[in-house]
Amino acid sequence: MDAIVKKMPTTASILGAGPEVTRPSRAKAEEAVRTLIAWAGDDVTREGLVDTPKRVVKAYEEFFSGYNECPIDVLSRTFEEVGGYQDIVMLRDIDINSHCEHHMVPIVGRVHIAYLPKEAVVGISKLARVVEIYARRLQTQETMSAQIGDTIQRVLKPHGVAVMMEAIHQCMSTRGVQKPNVTTITTHFTGVFQEDPAQQERFLMLTRKGS
Repeated sequence: MDAIVKKMPTTASILGAGPEVTRPSRAKAEEAVRTLIAWAGDDVTREGLVDTPKRVVKAYEEFFSGYNECPIDVLSRTFEEVGGYQDIVMLRDIDINSHCEHHMVPIVGRVHIAYLPKEAVVGISKLARVVEIYARRLQTQETMSAQIGDTIQRVLKPHGVAVMMEAIHQCMSTRGVQKPNVTTITTHFTGVFQEDPAQQERFLMLTRKGS
């Protein structure tokens, strides 16, 4: 049946606004891959390409699995017993593999996150999971940086959040101007990290330490 559809939440709906998206059937997705292969100029019936549509759709399920998860839910369990700890919590060098929403080619890099807890902390693996959820969607680096920081700020309500992302975009290195190894850097700050230049500088210093 070609009419099988499933409602999937968009980034906007997960954050509390925006419509849901109707997802086509797997058969339609595989047919779309066949169309692209034929448009590129190859024979979709030859041995090496017969199963490619199935493989591509399966790969897309992994590449874009972030649409199936809610980053707010990931951060829902917090801990108040921190033994009097009052300084920043930071994760450095979180690897990311995302895809550019303009050309659907890889964005590869790393993310650094810090937050200054107010009343509670969250398991550090959950912060990395938030990054992974947003990375596993069609993205721009600027949007992803803001989504990560704003979600942590919204759910944990800390004194502030700092995010820095460094990434190489294959839409720039393998097409267009074809300039490989150009790193794009974005930052996003909330709360004290936005208001206090000294906190920003401290965060940036910690991202560089040991690198």
